[in-house]
Amino acid sequence: MEPVTAAPVVVAAIQAAPVLLDREATIGRVVALAEQAAAGGARLVAFPEAFVPGYPDWVWRTRPWDADATALYARLLDQAVVVGSPAAGALAETARRLQIWLSVGVDERDEADSTIYNSLLHFAPDGSLAARHRKLMPTGGERLVWGMGDGSTLTVIDAGFGRLGGLICWENYMPLARAALYAQGVDVYLAPTWDNSDVWVPTLRHIAREGRTYVIGVTSCIRAVDLPADLPGRAGLYGDPDDWLSRGNSAIIGPDGEVLAGPLVGQEGILYAEIDTARARASRQQFDPVGHYNRPDVFRLLVDTSPRPAVIETNGAAADLTAQAP
Repeated sequence: MEPVTAAPVVVAAIQAAPVLLDREATIGRVVALAEQAAAGGARLVAFPEAFVPGYPDWVWRTRPWDADATALYARLLDQAVVVGSPAAGALAETARRLQIWLSVGVDERDEADSTIYNSLLHFAPDGSLAARHRKLMPTGGERLVWGMGDGSTLTVIDAGFGRLGGLICWENYMPLARAALYAQGVDVYLAPTWDNSDVWVPTLRHIAREGRTYVIGVTSCIRAVDLPADLPGRAGLYGDPDDWLSRGNSAIIGPDGEVLAGPLVGQEGILYAEIDTARARASRQQFDPVGHYNRPDVFRLLVDTSPRPAVIETNGAAADLTAQAP
C-alpha cells in the first residue's frame, strides 16, 4: 500500500429522492446534485443504494408474483442501468466534467441477460468506470428482483487521496466481507443503504472504528408524494401522500468512530466533511484488524475473487476450467 501524500479532501453524501423507475429523470437529479456538491468543494460525491432508477421498495409491500409486483419489476427491468450504455455514459461524463470521484448506487441490468443487480459504480475524474461492486446477498424480499454478485467485484481502488471501497446496505453486517475490504487497505468506506433504523448509525460508527477508516453512509429520502403518478399500483401501495418510503439516515464517520456530519433524517440535503486518510492510517497503530492486531495462526480468511459466469464458452477447444469451476 502506497503512502498517502495528498492533502485532506472534502467528501459529500447526497440524501435525496430519485424519480422512482425513471432512469433519465433520476440521472438528471444525480447530475444537478453532483454539480452542487462539487461547487461546495467535494472531490468525492456519493449517492444512496440503488438510486438510479430507485430502490424497489414495493418488495416489502406486495405479494410475490401479484399483478402490481410483476408490473413494477417489468418497469425496473426496462429502466435499469446497463454498463456501457448512454445512461452510464452520462454518469461518467459528469465525473469527468466536474473532475470528481462519483459513486452511484444503481439497479444494474447485465447486458448478457435479464438479471438485475444492486450495484455501486465508482467513476473516476477522467470519466472511466474505476470499479463496480455488486451486492453479494440481496436481503429478504429483495431476492425477488436482484441477483447475487460474486467475489470479483469485492474490490478497493486507489483514488489518489486514499483507497476507496464499500459494501451495500446489510452487506455491512457480513464480518468476512468487511474483512476482505480491510485487507485491501480501505481508507474511505462507502455504505449506501435503505436502512432507516436507529441502529444503523451505530453500525457505521462500529465499522469506522473497527477498520480505522472513514465511513460514508448515504440513504435516500423519499415519500409517497414524490412518486410518479403513473407508477403501477401507486394508489393501493402508497395511498397516503405523507407515507415515508425512506426517511433518510445519512452520516459521515471518522476513523475513531466519531460522527463528522449527520445523521440527516426527514429531509433532503448534502452532508460534507473534510477527511484526511493519512490520519486514518496512523490510527491503525492502535488497532489494525488485518495487520498487527490479527492472529493469522488462529484465524484465516479465504476470498474467492474469480468471476462466476453462468455460461463459459470454449469454442469447442479443450480448456482448463478449474479456476472457474464452482
